[in-house]
Amino acid sequence: MRPLISRAELRALLHPTDVTERNVRNVLIDGIGVGIVTGVSVFLPVFLARLGASSLLVGLITSLPALAGALFALPIGRFLERQRNIVIWYSGMRFWVLASYAVFGCLPFFLPLEAVPWTIIIIWALVTIPSTFVNVAFTIVMGGVAGPQRRYALMSMRWSSLGLATAVTVAIIGTVLELFPFPLNYQVVFIGSVVGGLLSFFFSRAILLPERKPAPDSDKKGALLLALRQAPPAFVRYALSAFVFRGGMAMAIPLIPLYYVREAGLNDAWIGLISMIGNGVLLIAYAVWSAGVPRLGNRGVLLASSLGMTLYPFGLAITEAPWLLALLAGLVNFCVAGNDLVNFDLVLSTIPAGQQATYVGLFQTLQNLALFMMPLIATSLADSIGIVTVLLIAGAMRLVGLALFAWLRIG
Repeated sequence: MRPLISRAELRALLHPTDVTERNVRNVLIDGIGVGIVTGVSVFLPVFLARLGASSLLVGLITSLPALAGALFALPIGRFLERQRNIVIWYSGMRFWVLASYAVFGCLPFFLPLEAVPWTIIIIWALVTIPSTFVNVAFTIVMGGVAGPQRRYALMSMRWSSLGLATAVTVAIIGTVLELFPFPLNYQVVFIGSVVGGLLSFFFSRAILLPERKPAPDSDKKGALLLALRQAPPAFVRYALSAFVFRGGMAMAIPLIPLYYVREAGLNDAWIGLISMIGNGVLLIAYAVWSAGVPRLGNRGVLLASSLGMTLYPFGLAITEAPWLLALLAGLVNFCVAGNDLVNFDLVLSTIPAGQQATYVGLFQTLQNLALFMMPLIATSLADSIGIVTVLLIAGAMRLVGLALFAWLRIG
């Protein structure tokens, strides 16, 4: 198995000698900053649940960014296609998204607690546009840093460092939440997340890529329609099958914190430990999958990782034991790592090199349609037929997506 980081890579990170090495270092430290805030984000739906927020409000945490992505990913992709420097949009918009958690932490100082959940949702809605910019720009910026030959290696290191930062953050948060009364404990955690936002901003801003040749401004609608009509068959097959699979993933996203709190009755310490284990697994998972790609290929990694992710909702639905939930979190995150790596490569390898922003925007639109619709459906059904039943439905939908991956020979 390839080590998480070789001696040569470590030497290049500590003492970069050229633009490429500095870019890799900046990408990894940016990932650490994002990982810090990701660790904090784990507790946002828990915070809402403890404030007595409805299932609908918890579901909107996932659905609102997805709605913005479905509406704006294509025009944002066309906008970025015309920019010479995408990095400034990536870093600037990323900061506003990450800084929103610090704002959430300040709200109980100024508002009655019963007004906080809806206010969080309103603010969350406002940052969905910057979030869509980040989602489209991320693939382009990371692809520019890595190049076709280094995608797996770079993203393996980035997501491993992000997972380490998230695991450490979650472990610290589990302790902090026990030190202060509610809601001050959550406020301290959310306000403190600004450290990660600043770290991400300064190092992502320092990424240097060659200036792009902007796409022409004329006939924007015609160019977009032409891109849609001429989408490569491999891209169409992948995007549609991924739409179904991601729909099954999205169904479970808002249900998991609700299941932990309402069905399993877990306290903050257990929720933090489960998240820490899940993110800690990523430290080795990306290296394992990256080493397995030469043997399994994109198709093998996609099918194997998707199978593990398909089984997760079924396992979650049949146990309330905290230690089993922690084990399941570790196993599913191991599979998520492989899925992340292969999906990143499949997006870039199935689209025309000269129209990356447009086709990434198109792909994001389809995926965000699933991410918008399915959490709302899931939370609505959870109130009528129960969380466990909806988890089983989510697993069945993932199974259909897995079957499409196999049938359409994706990868």
